Amino acid sequence: MSKPKLALYWAASCGGCEIAVLEIKEKILDVAAAFDIVFWPVALDFKYKDVETMADKSIDVCLFNGAIRNSENEYVAKLLRDKSKIMVAFGACATMGGIPGLANLSNREELFDLVYRDQPSLDNADGVRPQLKTEVAEGELGLPEIYDTVRTLDQTVDVDYYVPGCAPEAEQIWGVITAVIEALKTGVLPPKGAKLGVNPKTCCDECKKVKEEKKIKAFRRPWEFIPDPEKCLLEQGLICMGPATVAGCGARCTTANMPCRGCYGPPADVLDQGAKMLSTVASIIDAPTPEEIAEIAATVPDPVGTFYRFGLASSLLRRARI
Repeated sequence: MSKPKLALYWAASCGGCEIAVLEIKEKILDVAAAFDIVFWPVALDFKYKDVETMADKSIDVCLFNGAIRNSENEYVAKLLRDKSKIMVAFGACATMGGIPGLANLSNREELFDLVYRDQPSLDNADGVRPQLKTEVAEGELGLPEIYDTVRTLDQTVDVDYYVPGCAPEAEQIWGVITAVIEALKTGVLPPKGAKLGVNPKTCCDECKKVKEEKKIKAFRRPWEFIPDPEKCLLEQGLICMGPATVAGCGARCTTANMPCRGCYGPPADVLDQGAKMLSTVASIIDAPTPEEIAEIAATVPDPVGTFYRFGLASSLLRRARI
């Protein structure tokens, strides 16, 4: 009996999700034993033409990490969707846009100006910018087209399941892989659109720090003081996204005395993670007048980057109007 076929791909992301797959350590040998890995460019020598020649729906499961930043990302996403029975958005960038999604605060021209014209360390007197096509002696060279707007995977193709996290935890990845193996054997799959490897609670519910009444007089940055390791970080004035983030990571960041950044995304009943956290913050500011409230709120650094660090591309805002 032939083994089920597995594909893994890395689009617009940092590559951490690829490393996270290897964090399951020797269990990667169990993955190789259970699946026929037919596409994993970061680890094995595969070409796009190898996938193009496959029959549609011949790949059983595809773990696709990374946002859709350019035309190559979009092409491969659509190609792998055609060839795969199950498409999994793997990691924060694929599920929500991730850190690359913060580029939606600008457009392509502004980003090109910053990178190729305005950097003080540049030596680019001729103002050269990337070209989609360039003729050289050997022929025509091409680059993918950078898009104005970073998109999530499900804003580009139909997605069956989501595995959030920046990056997903090793235990979560192994749990998802074993669940997929069992589902392929039995034919009983989770409901379409399900988030795998999470639970209905919030990160706050997983966090073991002592929580009391939250009344904030000012917000602080982690480098400004050493937080009490026993006490809720939000109550100490650190922006911790735990109240607006689904559980599943084991509260790894807060256990290390660092605030949650929200990489697992919102719980099922929250439409917009950033708006939920803004509401939470507004409810705990301890000030008697609108002027004092505004003064305290102004101490939140980079509100979009703080509240929408991983989820701007999937949020109600989605991008800045340029």
